[in-house]
Amino acid sequence: MDADTLGGVQQVTHTVAQGLAGRGHDVHVVGLHRARDVVRYVENPRYERHVVQSRPLGEGGRRVARLRFARFVSSLGPGYTVLTSPTVVAWLAGTVPARSRTIGQYHGSFAHARATWHFASVRRHYGELDQAVFLSPDDAWRFAEEALLPNTAHLPNPLRSWPGAPSYLDVPRVLGVGRLVAVKRFDRLITAFARAARTRARWELHLVGDGPEMPRLRAHAASLGVAGRVVFRGRVPAAEMAREYLNGAVLGMSSEHEGLPLAVAEAASYGLPSVAFDVSGGVRSLVLHGGTGVLVPPADVDAFTGALNGLMADPARRRRLGTAARAHARSFTLEKVLDRWETLFAHTHR
Repeated sequence: MDADTLGGVQQVTHTVAQGLAGRGHDVHVVGLHRARDVVRYVENPRYERHVVQSRPLGEGGRRVARLRFARFVSSLGPGYTVLTSPTVVAWLAGTVPARSRTIGQYHGSFAHARATWHFASVRRHYGELDQAVFLSPDDAWRFAEEALLPNTAHLPNPLRSWPGAPSYLDVPRVLGVGRLVAVKRFDRLITAFARAARTRARWELHLVGDGPEMPRLRAHAASLGVAGRVVFRGRVPAAEMAREYLNGAVLGMSSEHEGLPLAVAEAASYGLPSVAFDVSGGVRSLVLHGGTGVLVPPADVDAFTGALNGLMADPARRRRLGTAARAHARSFTLEKVLDRWETLFAHTHR
């Protein structure tokens, strides 16, 4: 709904926009309202940025926003309009002129959609678009089967850059990366770390990100006796994240639900294996169980603890899985994902 707030969808949008603009496409990123806390994802954008209106749509002005968006898109001529969420698709698909192809993205997982209003919205609206795009083959197949969509495709989120060198995996540090919000369930990661760290005296858990859960997570770490070993790094600028990954040995992904988590892909590009809850096709496309990391059943903290402990205890296995993770992550580089976007445009045009 707004293009410049802190979020994975926004990061992906600006990354793809910059990449396509670099390939000569005329690209426009449109926010329906202005972000309250603006994040600048690209320092020197080659694309145009637009805000339809200043105040949030929840405060009124939805009809005006629709009219302004329709007028703007009509002024651009033929092309492709990528709508990035179920709400945006429901509100705006009917305003896109017929000469422009419409592509609807869904950045969540099928499992999450099925448990929320998203599934009904996707089923109702995405079949009317030229293309419905999901994050993994599994998600695309399940939406095609259960939402009866005839137009599914899958495109992963891209990495913003490719690191020149991997981590040596020799710093005894587990990483958790993401907003400190309830859905990320960092409390479970702290619990698993506290249990695994009982016999791993040198290890620390570093949580990179900020958010409203920080006080509760600090208290949780203290209650488990690991307050001094759980380090809250706060928000780290994207340009400085390389240092975090280079000084990590394992990434823990403890979310309740995820689409295709960029932190896991970024960690893999630095050669870090991940321990993750098996919550989506996107997670499974990144973490190949036993090959590039370890998947455990959703919400199974005991299994997560065992998997984390196993990697903390075995540097040779960490390096083996990390090497495979880095090789696998090459399929998520920006250039390869941009190739797939251009193939999708050509297919949609036909």
